[in-house]
Amino acid sequence: MDQARIPLTAARRARLDALRHQAEQLILSRQDAGSGLLPASTAVTVHGDYTDAWVRDNVYSILAVWGLWLALRDEDPAAARPLATAVVALMRGLLAAMMRQSAKVERFKVTQHPLDALHAKYDTRTGMPVVGDDAWGHLQIDATSVFLLMLAQMSASGLPIVQARHELDFVQNLVYYLGFAWRTPDFGIWERGNKRNDGEVEINASSVGMAKAALEAIDGARLLEDGSPVIHVPGDDIANAHTTLMNLLPRESQSKETDGALLAIIGFPAYAVENPELVERIQGEIVAKLEGPYGCKRFLRDGHQTSVEDQSRLYYEPGELARFEHIESEWPLFFCYQMLEAAMREQTAVARDYRQRLLDLCVEGEGFALLPELYRVAPDRVDAEREHPGSQPREPNDNVPLVWAQSLFLLAQLVDEGFLSPATLDPQQRRLRVGPRRTVEVRVVVLASDEIVAARLHAHDVAAETTASMAPVQVRHPDDLEAAFAELGRNAGLGLSGRPPRRPGTLSTSLLWRLDGQDLLFLPHFAHDLESYLHLDNRLLIARVRTEISYLQRRWHRSGKPLLVLRVTDAMLGSPGADALLEELRGIQAGACEGAAGGPLQATLADADREQIDWLAALPARPT
Repeated sequence: MDQARIPLTAARRARLDALRHQAEQLILSRQDAGSGLLPASTAVTVHGDYTDAWVRDNVYSILAVWGLWLALRDEDPAAARPLATAVVALMRGLLAAMMRQSAKVERFKVTQHPLDALHAKYDTRTGMPVVGDDAWGHLQIDATSVFLLMLAQMSASGLPIVQARHELDFVQNLVYYLGFAWRTPDFGIWERGNKRNDGEVEINASSVGMAKAALEAIDGARLLEDGSPVIHVPGDDIANAHTTLMNLLPRESQSKETDGALLAIIGFPAYAVENPELVERIQGEIVAKLEGPYGCKRFLRDGHQTSVEDQSRLYYEPGELARFEHIESEWPLFFCYQMLEAAMREQTAVARDYRQRLLDLCVEGEGFALLPELYRVAPDRVDAEREHPGSQPREPNDNVPLVWAQSLFLLAQLVDEGFLSPATLDPQQRRLRVGPRRTVEVRVVVLASDEIVAARLHAHDVAAETTASMAPVQVRHPDDLEAAFAELGRNAGLGLSGRPPRRPGTLSTSLLWRLDGQDLLFLPHFAHDLESYLHLDNRLLIARVRTEISYLQRRWHRSGKPLLVLRVTDAMLGSPGADALLEELRGIQAGACEGAAGGPLQATLADADREQIDWLAALPARPT
């Protein structure tokens, strides 16, 4: 259970004010008054112009301000108000920067091509692009995902970030932008692709995990209160991301055994991995392989900003990675994740341990204890460190503070000291998803194509519905749902169509949909009339039905129960394997099929999961 809120005594209020002053001086003082954006830092080095506004860094950098607002909004609304204003300004600044690139979103929905990706960083003052499409590894799925994830969380906390219908339509299209994250190789959180830093994209667990979390968080979110549609996420997009993620973990990618970036998906903010044993295994591998006295390595044999890196070159040759073994830079940033997650789990001793380590790594500046971006082995100590790893002291680089790290450290202190409860910092309670999944029972309704087929089924002890007996519930073709999704998010002014032509999966067709007061059920695509090969071999159809029931059981993430409509035709009853099909249907209705139950439609409607088609006036008229 979450810890109780500690009363705000005078001493504690003074401490909270000190943390707020730190956020004002180190974060808000850097916020551009016009764009609302933040620079990643103040440094300009051979490794980049950190005064630019990275999408990822901006979201993480404002989290401390959001946390302070959450801590103060009930205690001191006047002091909390400017904090809320700053958070909204930054998130809307990022939204505006992305919306200027809506043409890219429209193309990327279809191509998933790196040159069509949203830019990963913008000019801090104007919100305009600062480098060309091909001059940077912009395709960083985790960056867009963490923005969408925290947009959902911050909106759930009461902040009005989306304020107009065209903005809502754009956010809906970001859902489509991320819909194929499970099969989209990207440049990853470190922006250079695979471990060799040769610019080759690969599928990264930290990217897929953050996309999964974002899609889960934004699904069903009501971002406008004027009767506008909620955000809809096809369940199969989440399920596909989950499958890819589970197949990747505990690795980060094909080239990386593990990566510190995984901390963000096994804990705050994503909580994308529900299996607690897998979470602990990943955590253990990061500690064992990457953790050092100055933070964590990003990944093994990472040459970035080491003393032996050739700073005039962007990429490495394949045989060079061994040069960086044991001298990889260590990042205090990852201790911030560790401390924050320990505090969220109420592991006080662990949180305090990481807190002290972070304080020991801070350098003095601007009147505060500041966290450098990383610590590296000095050039004259490289050989000794290689010979005896961990024996040499390290020096901070010039990027001080890394605002992203400073923000997470401040946020971790707010939770650790009881100013914020885990429940308050996690409005959607995502952290509670970690644990055993509930058992889902799939409800199966048999629909006869006509009265004659219904009579034949009844004669074989199979209860069957007809379209007449199911009234007023309508049964529609799955193509109608695909057509409806094609209108969701359409905005001519932004040049955005709706969802690209993709067949809705079983997780979408197993919902009870409602449109203008009318209940609608959709046939699953695998049992559609046009897929005649299934109807020519009932045994193949039986195997597919069992597969879909198992899939629904494993991947259903809603509170109600899935409702699977199976249409039986005269041709099916006259095809090979008809007796086996009848036996299978009887078994389902008798409860002999594990995870499934059959029966009359009316008996299943009460606990069926419902979804509103609130973006469309009507579906096209078409008989079932």
